Amino acid sequence: MAQPHPSTFPRAAGVLLHPTSLPGRYGVGDLGSGARAFVDWLHEARIGCWQVLPLVPPGPGGSPYASTSAFGGSSMLMDLDDLVVRGLLERADIDSAGGGEAFSLDRVELARVVPWKHALVRRAAARFARGHKRDALEAYKNANRWVEDLALFTALKDAHGGKRWLDWDAGVREHEAAAIADARRRFAAEIDVVVAEQLLFDEQWRALHAYCKERGVRVIGDVPFYVDLDSADVWSNRAQFLLKPDGTPLGVAGVPPDAFTELGQLWGNPLYDWKRMKGEGHAWWVERLRRVLSLCDVVRIDHFRAFAAYWAVPFGATDARGGQWVKGPGMAVFRDLEAALGPLPVILEDLGVITPDVIALREEAGLPGMKVLQFAWEEGAEGAYLPHNHVPNGVVYTGTHDNDTSLGFWLSAPEHVRDHIRRYLCIDGHDFVWDFIRSAFASVAHTAIVPMQDVLCLDTGARMNTPGVAEGNWGWRVRHEAFNAGTAERLRSFAELYGRARR
Repeated sequence: MAQPHPSTFPRAAGVLLHPTSLPGRYGVGDLGSGARAFVDWLHEARIGCWQVLPLVPPGPGGSPYASTSAFGGSSMLMDLDDLVVRGLLERADIDSAGGGEAFSLDRVELARVVPWKHALVRRAAARFARGHKRDALEAYKNANRWVEDLALFTALKDAHGGKRWLDWDAGVREHEAAAIADARRRFAAEIDVVVAEQLLFDEQWRALHAYCKERGVRVIGDVPFYVDLDSADVWSNRAQFLLKPDGTPLGVAGVPPDAFTELGQLWGNPLYDWKRMKGEGHAWWVERLRRVLSLCDVVRIDHFRAFAAYWAVPFGATDARGGQWVKGPGMAVFRDLEAALGPLPVILEDLGVITPDVIALREEAGLPGMKVLQFAWEEGAEGAYLPHNHVPNGVVYTGTHDNDTSLGFWLSAPEHVRDHIRRYLCIDGHDFVWDFIRSAFASVAHTAIVPMQDVLCLDTGARMNTPGVAEGNWGWRVRHEAFNAGTAERLRSFAELYGRARR
């Protein structure tokens, strides 16, 4: 594959901020006024990229990396005020449900917000579906074949009291034609509501995406490598995964023990049947990436190293230590993706246990990898993440959503790391976070991304996610006051100084 054209990855800067973290009064960030205020602030700062996490329905604990659908949009992101304007909700609907006034402005209180907002979005979608919108629903289903599977999966999951599909009645569990046809008839109204919900999400997101384009901001989306076992994707595409006849996985995904996790990480996702996928031209992956690229301008693919080799753990294991490396699909996937979709505006998340085969695959693909400054200080002058070892075809981050904030990193770093940083950057540490941002912007990497928490110099309390910790993640939110002229001016000065200002 050829190297990305400079028009795909011009020298640029961006801010990482998931929409759930946007400001607003309804308990969770959404696609409404708070999002447009953020885009306006990026425009003022001459920052040309907004990176988000996966836009899919979040799983347990609010994680966007564990979802019932790799194709669907999250109803938690929907703008309730827009639904009122469109006549699908009454202001009284929101007020009678609590109005959102008592929700925290600083954290997403998942236990309270999720059921409250879910009920309101379903109410709006039901009104849409009951209205004279049949043509719109049919057109959306025809353009998005995945949505009928998601809608039926959702209806059946509700009908089975939330049980995973492995525990459903045999007919629908096994996707028997007669049982599926009967379910489509019995749950036709419920199916229409889910389709309407997805249609409304798409309309709101595409309106926001258009606003981003008007303001000169490109959106960088995110694709998790794996999908959940209890998802519409696995239930409706069982042949794409390595499953036993009863539907349980032959093996599950994870990562081996390392310096941070002595037991490794046991993710539990089913493994792909790469041999079958290759025989089908990786059609499922093509449609998955096509979907995300219809919503975003650039896509980050998570856990890229698994395309070279992935850690397979026996199903039923209590931790990841008993796994083994299994050869991945390699370049075949990327050749099929490029053949179907054209040149790929893709960033590869090449972090973790990186072996020579991973590096070779990334270089053959010709796609940019990631350099994270927080990882740069333990390997001496040869460390790949140190700025003097960066390459132009790359994306540099101060930290990612899985890292501590840069201030939290600095405050907790051992003295030898802080000494290395002080000497390397010629700083005394009093303004460490902005010195870190300056280093990222000065890199030769074509794109530099900074989490919003770093722009605001926030400590560990603003961390987005701690890998391996099940609770307390994905909750941080920013307030409107953060989108101010002072922070915009400081970012803009760095963007202009280092040739990253939006043109």
